[in-house]
Amino acid sequence: MLKFPDDVQDDVQKRLRRLEGQIRGLQAMLEDGKDCRDVITQLSAAKSALDRIGYRLVGAGMRYCVTNADEADGITSDELEKLFLKIS
Repeated sequence: MLKFPDDVQDDVQKRLRRLEGQIRGLQAMLEDGKDCRDVITQLSAAKSALDRIGYRLVGAGMRYCVTNADEADGITSDELEKLFLKIS
């Protein structure tokens, strides 16, 4: 099984907590009737943050598979490419 290194997991957990705060902020903005442009701007920032999280995970997986091919649990470069394309 492919597992992420501890530093990657820690980084992603921090990013997810930050993103969770952004989502709560978006909910509050909508409840408070904030301007459409402001809401869309924040939504775009949250989407970008989620994309960066996905890229971080796929990048870590690629590095792991390249440096530890014998332990990569049969994950091929084609499978990694498909995972990357799912998030792009």
